Amino acid sequence: MSSEAIPTDSRDAQAARHVAIIADGNGRWARSRGARVSDGHEAGADTLKARLRDAAEFGIEQLTVYSFSTENWARPVEEVRDLIAMLAQRIARETPELHREGVRMRFVGRREGVPHKLVERMSWAEQLTANNRRLALFIAFNYGGRAEIIDAARSFQGGTEEDFRRCLYAPEMHDPDLIIRTGSERRLSNYLLWQAAYSELVFRDELWPDFTRESLLESLAEFSERRRHFGGR
Repeated sequence: MSSEAIPTDSRDAQAARHVAIIADGNGRWARSRGARVSDGHEAGADTLKARLRDAAEFGIEQLTVYSFSTENWARPVEEVRDLIAMLAQRIARETPELHREGVRMRFVGRREGVPHKLVERMSWAEQLTANNRRLALFIAFNYGGRAEIIDAARSFQGGTEEDFRRCLYAPEMHDPDLIIRTGSERRLSNYLLWQAAYSELVFRDELWPDFTRESLLESLAEFSERRRHFGGR
């Protein structure tokens, strides 16, 4: 099937409504060019902005991106500082634009230990865009799948799986139809462990800043060609 022939109507039963991305490879991309790691994160943020617009065009209803894990605090102090500063600047600069385009922003993850200024900007972006319905963008920051399950279990009072879901960071998040990982690695890396139980996985070799519109189209086409049974026949 040609990548341009994928079903992009969100009503199509085989079209991906929720796509989650492990955007891996910013640092490697920068080092391969003799640039600073922070330059790689900036390039990665530009790629996310472009693919977000593509996703809205293709009829995707929810897009989740893994931007910073609970384990990433162990990275070099300068890299963490630059990444947090970049995220704060991007939120301030780009949220009004995303708001005009009908994007709802939602940050998922632990906020304890995150700089207060960044938490304030996250909350501001969420409040400003809360009523938008074109596409929901979930940004997993200071996020870990095991941490999310542990945090949910602390408040869970017993009952059904749906009751447990309501204790997760973003109960309104649908389970991802498709998880895409760039950068040639073949693992989930503690990402959306509860939600990914039946997700299709697509692994890409290109580093995240090199993930183009065509890359996204090819990933969606691969998903659309798979027959999903969920344990049935």
